[in-house]
Amino acid sequence: MTATTVLAVLALPATVSAAPRHHTDRSGLQAQLGRVVDAGAVGALAEVRDEHGVWRGVGGTAETDSMRPVPTAGKFRAGSITKTFVATVALQLVDEGQLRLDDTVEHWLPGVVPNGEHITVKQLLNHTSGLYDYARTLQMPPSPKFLEGRLRTWTAAELVQRAVAEPPTSEVPGTAYKYSNTNYILIGQIIEKATGQSYADEIKRRVIRPLHLHETSLPGTSPRIAGPHPHGYVPILQDGALHLVDYTEMNPSMFGASGEIISTTRDLNRFFDGLLGGRLLPDHLLDEMKTPGVDKGRYGLGLAWHDTKCGVPVYGNDGDAVAYQSWSFSTEDGRRQATIALTPDFTGDLDDAVDAFLDEAFCGR
Repeated sequence: MTATTVLAVLALPATVSAAPRHHTDRSGLQAQLGRVVDAGAVGALAEVRDEHGVWRGVGGTAETDSMRPVPTAGKFRAGSITKTFVATVALQLVDEGQLRLDDTVEHWLPGVVPNGEHITVKQLLNHTSGLYDYARTLQMPPSPKFLEGRLRTWTAAELVQRAVAEPPTSEVPGTAYKYSNTNYILIGQIIEKATGQSYADEIKRRVIRPLHLHETSLPGTSPRIAGPHPHGYVPILQDGALHLVDYTEMNPSMFGASGEIISTTRDLNRFFDGLLGGRLLPDHLLDEMKTPGVDKGRYGLGLAWHDTKCGVPVYGNDGDAVAYQSWSFSTEDGRRQATIALTPDFTGDLDDAVDAFLDEAFCGR
């Protein structure tokens, strides 16, 4: 996830509304979604799928200066959930024999990464490469300079160069987990070398089209979010005080293969249903995806997991695209799924409230 500075800024009132309920009372879900907004979000939207059908809910507002509700089927920047799409394509290439998990970075990208002959594709995918996270070298909120680069186009090579200019976080690749967006920028480049096509085109061909994810896109350098969407904000220091600044439009090349995807709650639930249901990968590679890179870890090959309060493990990923945050998880059998996205107002820590919403989705009746 992209590192941001969470600071107290202008507090916003929370208003909550719900989409029509299906088959059963979902007041618990709507109440928890309202608590997410109260904990520090301008707006939030969610979709839950279970044995009772499909529930969609929204809370808060789509913009800070308006009472316009969050669109129930609104689009948002899904951040690091992109990594699961990228990892899926990489593993499909493994299945086809075009790529191997023990291939080295040096093999595919000679001279690009110091010590690249000792860093494997698998270590990039499970964040044990030891490569520094390029995101930590960029200007971030609340610095006003952060806004100066909102429309700048970054190349993958530029981002990697910023990372390798810093010392590695681990001297021996494969021995320690350290989340780094640099890993997936490199995986994107390797996919392009292996296929002759961009990682974005391969995701469209191999994942988006087969699963009919009609509202999911990889915008490249386009700053706009096409279609209904909530606005996203960042806290910026201006005239000696912190203010929320609209950051909906920005050049997503800053994220690239580590986090550029735009999607919806419906599409992300459909994606993880297809992935965990075996429609995208054979069982042995899906098992690889679920295997942590380090002992007792909770991150495999582009896939994360955690236990709910009722002890049910759920698989998926979460994403931080600076002005948008999202979580998408599913039970292993796919019987229950939940995706929630929000636009933070940076007044507090949202993790506990989001965890409570997911617990309600996976453990409630």
